[in-house]
Amino acid sequence: MRMPLPLVPFLTLSAAVFAAPVEAQTIGIVAPVTESAELLGNQLRNGAEIAAAERRIAPANLRFADDSCSAEGGKQAAEAMVAGGVRIVAGFICTEAIEAALPILDKAGIPVITPGVRTNSLTDQRHKTGWPVYRMAPRADGEREAVSEILVEQWQDKLFAIVDDGTIYGRELVESFRLSAELAGLQPIFVDTYRPQLENQIGLVARLRRAGASHVLVGGDRVDVAIMGRDASELGFDLVIAAGETLRSAPGDVPLAAGTLMVGLPEPSDDAAEAVLEAFREREVLAEGYAIPGFAALEVAVEALIRAETSGRTLTEVLNADTFETAMGPVKFDDKGDLTQNPYRLFRYDGMKFVAVE
Repeated sequence: MRMPLPLVPFLTLSAAVFAAPVEAQTIGIVAPVTESAELLGNQLRNGAEIAAAERRIAPANLRFADDSCSAEGGKQAAEAMVAGGVRIVAGFICTEAIEAALPILDKAGIPVITPGVRTNSLTDQRHKTGWPVYRMAPRADGEREAVSEILVEQWQDKLFAIVDDGTIYGRELVESFRLSAELAGLQPIFVDTYRPQLENQIGLVARLRRAGASHVLVGGDRVDVAIMGRDASELGFDLVIAAGETLRSAPGDVPLAAGTLMVGLPEPSDDAAEAVLEAFREREVLAEGYAIPGFAALEVAVEALIRAETSGRTLTEVLNADTFETAMGPVKFDDKGDLTQNPYRLFRYDGMKFVAVE
């Protein structure tokens, strides 16, 4: 049986600032905690419950529902939120669940802060649906947009190439960059599709060297990028390789080459304040995966309730207009409910870890 997280002394701000305006309010937490999504769902739930405890929100003022990462589960979770008198919900990581839940929550006037659902249509259709959903996760196209914006600026004077592994992901990543580069008056000097999962990529690396490329964007996975870096080094070829957030995946037998660039998301724990990390350590809960995003989503929910209570505005008016300080940094939503700033950044691998490039 899952035991509730204990309350501990508040770490950073006066409890009265948070507790008084929301002491009679009920906050919902929705996440899948069954079957294949159980690990991620429990990360989100733990993070949200720790944030609530840090702000002295009593367990009686929290309502949790398992959405089972399914449409039927999402519908049932939404009905449970309405029946429980919830004012605002933090949660959801599955598209099917949140899309089934939102019509019910919208009808009840309950806004949703989601730290996990990336599907573009969730917010792109807001002018039609009117759903009060606010996304703290990046959009599905956020990585491609960031790769294009960051690398076009970085590679203005570079001889760059683009290669992909033939997958939909790989092709979309490099094609988005190629189009943005062309709009900026830049052209790759080499374009190719390579065969992935080979023991070596010497042939591809040799062609890149003959073409005169100094930089290459790879639409592929970490293993192939690591092999390219190894083979370039063995050929004495000084090649800067860049790729997307697939470089965050588990390392294979071949390590990434030092200097490899990644356009990806920062690890949530890297941006979190020490007081937040200490709150997780005291409860012996790992601050990984959706744990800190769940913590931050609950922070936004609590602060929105406070501001609505003290300013006379509605929750949606507060969420539409205000900036919120969270464990993941400042959060502000645009008119669709997406983040106003793309959270992807440029990182460089230093031989042991990815370090942000300022």
